[in-house]
Amino acid sequence: MDVKTLKQEVQQELVSNILPYWMTKMTDEVNGGFYGCITGTEQLMPEAEKGAILNARILWTFSSAYRLLKKEEYLATATRAKRYIIDRFYDNEFGGIYWSLNSKGQPLDTKKQIYALGFAIYGLSEYHRATGDEEALAYAVRLFESIEAHSFDPVKNGYCEALTRQWGEIADMRLSTKDENERKTMNTHLHILEPYTNLFRVWKDPRLEQQLRNLIQLFIGRILNIHTGHLELFFNDDWVSKYRIVSYGHDIEASWLIHEAALVLGDSALLEKVEPLVEYIAAAADEGLVAPEGSMIYETFLDKGKTDTDRHWWVQAENVVGHVNLYQHFDDEVALQKAFHCWEFIKQHLIDYKHGEWHWSVRADGTVNTDDDKAGFWKCPYHNGRMCMEIIERFS
Repeated sequence: MDVKTLKQEVQQELVSNILPYWMTKMTDEVNGGFYGCITGTEQLMPEAEKGAILNARILWTFSSAYRLLKKEEYLATATRAKRYIIDRFYDNEFGGIYWSLNSKGQPLDTKKQIYALGFAIYGLSEYHRATGDEEALAYAVRLFESIEAHSFDPVKNGYCEALTRQWGEIADMRLSTKDENERKTMNTHLHILEPYTNLFRVWKDPRLEQQLRNLIQLFIGRILNIHTGHLELFFNDDWVSKYRIVSYGHDIEASWLIHEAALVLGDSALLEKVEPLVEYIAAAADEGLVAPEGSMIYETFLDKGKTDTDRHWWVQAENVVGHVNLYQHFDDEVALQKAFHCWEFIKQHLIDYKHGEWHWSVRADGTVNTDDDKAGFWKCPYHNGRMCMEIIERFS
């Protein structure tokens, strides 16, 4: 395989398989927006709750696809998602984004999970980037202001996980039931870094620039374990982590997102500081690679001596992008081969050629996981769609 072939294949995957699935199967013509779930056995669940993450990621994916490929049907889907985020998910009384709506589009879980606000900024800023739409930018800026006003910790630095609808303290701050109930997490900081980077592309606000720089410093000074190259996942208010968990997919994803943030800021001194760490984090992530197939396992709980060896769809997508990034910016030919190998694994094991989209994961024994969603609260077109678009854009 070569770069030209990879680009052709991922573009075909994007336009023929991933995007059509969401346009044809997940558009809710009855209640508006998009359905909340299609199960791993391809059963539509029209009564499922509608998550903010799913809708914001649909908005980002189709906005980005329209920006790159200029197909009107992508713009129509992106606009549908934009309207649903603004008209249904945005809290007009207190600001911010509801965590979920019921199937009819009414508020269900009204907490303010900062991760969700981040993804809404990511989607809205990309819609503005693709179309010049001022309403989308205005709402993205409003959400930035809400995060900075309510989540940022000016004393100990960083961002808290979650708050009540009225921005008060909340007992359960977890993003999902598998997470630890801690005040600060790597995952939320990564998905504030990501939208702030995208917002800065279209809105050169000095406070945004300052906070984007601060986020990069938090990653390299607080979140990165300098001894192992892995990112720590959960922290208390004082940035102390008592958990020894390795998330290989987040490591490889963070390696290129931190790099992207520094590149967008355009500061050569910062890049000089960041780039060796980009390579260091990516090398640590490679501990999760499975030879010779090139896939990446999910995570390891070091204190429990337990490893989850499932090959999740999103981890493989980030594995490809992270290694392509190493090739593009550091001339790492070995990394490019790792990206090629993982793409071959994706083609053989994760892509659903019969129904469309990708399966959630492949288990260690090679069987396809149909217990988890094909499309749903967490299963969205953003990781795999973004992988395709990153390659298209980087090699254009």
